[in-house]
Amino acid sequence: MGLSLLLAALCAGCGEAPEPRSRYNITLALGAPRPAPPLPEISGPEGRPLVVLDAGHGGHDPGAISPHSGEREKAATLAVARAIRDELIRSGRVRVALTRDDDHFIALPQRYEIARQLKADLFLSIHADSAENPEASGATLYTLSEVASDREAARLAARENSADMLGGVNLGRQSQAVSAILIDLSQRETMDASTRFAELLHREASTYMPFRTLYHRFASLVVLKAPDTPSVLFETGYLSNEADTKFLFSEQGRARIARGTARAIETHLARGALRPSS
Repeated sequence: MGLSLLLAALCAGCGEAPEPRSRYNITLALGAPRPAPPLPEISGPEGRPLVVLDAGHGGHDPGAISPHSGEREKAATLAVARAIRDELIRSGRVRVALTRDDDHFIALPQRYEIARQLKADLFLSIHADSAENPEASGATLYTLSEVASDREAARLAARENSADMLGGVNLGRQSQAVSAILIDLSQRETMDASTRFAELLHREASTYMPFRTLYHRFASLVVLKAPDTPSVLFETGYLSNEADTKFLFSEQGRARIARGTARAIETHLARGALRPSS
């Protein structure tokens, strides 16, 4: 049963019917009120699906620092994000926005809030890893764990207010138990979509770049916690590994990452556009 049908069934006794909404579109307060983050420019043809690329770290937060060259993660992530954006713009199949296009800091909740405000169809947070073992190398993909989803659903439900909407249903008029169920259903569907994209990204990008043997992991990462936007964190390599560092900071390496990632994004969003909404 699709999410919209489940929402209708759960709200059959609440005196209102869900309004038709897009597959992942919900509006929720994710904590105490805070200033809305400035929204970035969107590039690409109007009407195409939208991916938001998040270059990790920035500003006073350098991220990992390579012991081999002194290169900083914040520079690698921005360069890779720009390369992916440029590859996507060349194809013209999707729209794309960057959470940051320069060296400034963005708080973690604001990163996924940008994607939610833009009603993005996909959120990809780009990082570079580090480990004590200098031999550790290759890319890793992270999606939100189910345990984290359950806790997050409970937290979101506890903080809901009368303006919160989920699939056209006003959560403020529902009991806390029903609100938690609705949020959890939405986030579980989002997690499924995130996992499908992670598998696709590995399949497409592994032709162009190395991945770890255990390439897909689950974690309770703040940046992945938008309940209505499929989200993946992409650790593109290890700055603690000399070969990975050279690859990430080379034009050829970034072009290879961009090519594989763009193919995965385009395929995933094309499939989503063809999939029924209920």
